[in-house]
Amino acid sequence: MSRGLGAGRHVAAGERPAATTTSAHELTTADGATVRGVLATVPGARTVVCLMHPRQDLTHHPLVPELLAAGAAVWTQTTRSVNNDLTLVHEQALLDVAAGMAFVRERFSSVVVLGHSGGGPLYAFYLEQAGLPPGARIALTPGGRPTGLGEAELPPADGAVFLAPHPGQGQLLLACIDPSVADESDPMSVVPELDPFDPANGFAEPPAPSTYDAGFLARYRAAQRARVARIDAVARAHLAAARQAREAFRAGGEARDRRRSIAPRILTVFRTDADPRTVDLSIDPSERPYGSLFGRRPDLINYGLVGFGRLTTPEAWLSTWSGLSSNAGFVRCAPGVTVPTLLVELTGDQAAFPADTRAMIDALGAADLTTSTVRGLHFGAPIAEGEPTGNELAAAEILEWLAKRHELAPPA
Repeated sequence: MSRGLGAGRHVAAGERPAATTTSAHELTTADGATVRGVLATVPGARTVVCLMHPRQDLTHHPLVPELLAAGAAVWTQTTRSVNNDLTLVHEQALLDVAAGMAFVRERFSSVVVLGHSGGGPLYAFYLEQAGLPPGARIALTPGGRPTGLGEAELPPADGAVFLAPHPGQGQLLLACIDPSVADESDPMSVVPELDPFDPANGFAEPPAPSTYDAGFLARYRAAQRARVARIDAVARAHLAAARQAREAFRAGGEARDRRRSIAPRILTVFRTDADPRTVDLSIDPSERPYGSLFGRRPDLINYGLVGFGRLTTPEAWLSTWSGLSSNAGFVRCAPGVTVPTLLVELTGDQAAFPADTRAMIDALGAADLTTSTVRGLHFGAPIAEGEPTGNELAAAEILEWLAKRHELAPPA
């Protein structure tokens, strides 16, 4: 298995049962957007497992063949922001989830959501909002846009599985954003005393492990929050200017005001692969390998094109990528997850560290809560060559849990 950039991100799926029937569907959301999904089913399936991620297409997720072979149907769906999260607003993504839930509810007697990675906080957010009376749901996005959640049908689920869920897009970025950026317009600007890749602060050239002291880490984490707060302020200022232009036009202003109200403002966020835990494995230790989700050299990747939230609209930044403003944090939403729940932790996870996972488990509101731990990396690859993949081990836990609570079709 490759250990280069993106190692472990792409894990091959097995063969689907020969009796599988697959169909593609186009759905319209409550606010008029178009989303697409794929339904794979086997004869006699009465339970459907839904897989979804706010930014990725999970049609070929490695768990799909395993679930089908066990007698469940599988619904994989995209949001309106698939493969292009520039405008990803999580409150809108809930309307996308709802369209898919309505579709499968009409066809199956039991519906289980399965959130892997970022799909975990997405489904936690959905279940929290679906469980509230319409008038109690979030009315405005963090950027001030009406959500429409109170007027939409949000069909419930009968169960929830979380596989290596991370704390949420915003919480994830809050932990890995580089606070040593001195000038948001200059990707090379550095505040030396906050630079995580400066040997003076504890960094060691790979493959040697880095060692950061508690004082540096405390200053670093505080500075990360301060940088996100500064970007939040910029985003809110852009949105306020657009609102003022709209109001001016409605009050009889000029065409220029209308143009100003719709002119896009794109935030460029430099250096977002700088979580000290990726290079100092003594911080919240686990079986994870050296390096981040994106590869083994965060000290270099941090300065490149790859990273979370690098290009985003102000609205999407506040809703999705701000760990201070986003509503889509797993821990915030988890008390509203009250359906029977399984959470599977991967021991080599490079996105949800052990303390993160404990906090997520502790916050879940389900009375029927099962937790399990298996060896594997965040995307389900094996930790060591020759071992079963994390996806294979997780599938065994998930299928056992499903079989105890939901009707699965007999083998063909």
